[in-house]
Amino acid sequence: MFDALMVTKDEESGKTSAAVTQIGLDRLPEGEVTVAVEYSTVNYKDGLCLGSGGGLVRNYPHIPGIDFAGTVEASDDDRYTPGDKVVLTGWRVGEAHWGGYAQKARVKADWLVPLPEGLDTRQAMAVGTAGFTAMLAIMALEDHGLKAGNGPVLVTGAAGGVGSVAVALLAALGHEVAAVTGRPETEDYLRSLGATQIVPRTEINATVKRPLEAEAWAGCIDAVGGEMLARVLGQMKYGASVSAVGLAGGANLPATVIPFLLRGVNLLGIDSVMQPYDNRLRAWKRLASDLPMDKLESMVQPATLKDLPQLGKDILDGQVKGRVVVDVNG
Repeated sequence: MFDALMVTKDEESGKTSAAVTQIGLDRLPEGEVTVAVEYSTVNYKDGLCLGSGGGLVRNYPHIPGIDFAGTVEASDDDRYTPGDKVVLTGWRVGEAHWGGYAQKARVKADWLVPLPEGLDTRQAMAVGTAGFTAMLAIMALEDHGLKAGNGPVLVTGAAGGVGSVAVALLAALGHEVAAVTGRPETEDYLRSLGATQIVPRTEINATVKRPLEAEAWAGCIDAVGGEMLARVLGQMKYGASVSAVGLAGGANLPATVIPFLLRGVNLLGIDSVMQPYDNRLRAWKRLASDLPMDKLESMVQPATLKDLPQLGKDILDGQVKGRVVVDVNG
């Protein structure tokens, strides 16, 4: 028997509740690899799955946790043997498939990657889907021409998980970083990660009638979407790119095509869930080599399984700063 954070749903009321319970290995779903989970983390999707489900959870009872890192305990796949350290992000684990908020998990071998050299399992979950997504976003900007010295790179939602890692990575790679936040109390935190400019959210979250404004940004990682993304598109330098990673500000995009046609701006969609294996390895290797571990540690808020119901609510309310690392054995 082992501990798991299980979400149940009352069929009559439709309400869900989450609590730590004990289950056996026979309850785990099918898969080639069983992992002794060491750490997980908390993402926006986890907040949804810990609560109403947000349309992501298909069946109850359910174990959320879209990320985990740990040690292979049993494997029917030649790529992994007991004792191997592994990381999982994406593949709808924690949504359609039971996830990492338990001391054991069973998944398909194709969904795993080996723990990259230079990271331990705790650091891997300090990175998690948020940091992995930030690295994918930076790689996409680089693939479209971003270089240090091109000018400031804007990061929206900068105090969140993706934003925090993006700020630290971009600064470490030699970029000027402009961090957008609606929380003035996070300014010192963002500067400690490497931000050279703080942009209050109120300055950039409203649409304007002009489709183009002065060229300001050499690149952007946008976790907000909505009106803010529409505004940012009109402020990009000629030929610059925006990596879109989230929709905290809404899914609608009240923009025009003018920035694309007159400035050659690129809008790059970043998906971390279904990323091919080779690009996953590329991103994790870059994280291990390029992300300053002291900056990563400064983002971390520790937690245990029993803390997750409240943290799920907090992240949906925009009240989680940086990265949460969940010790499932704590």
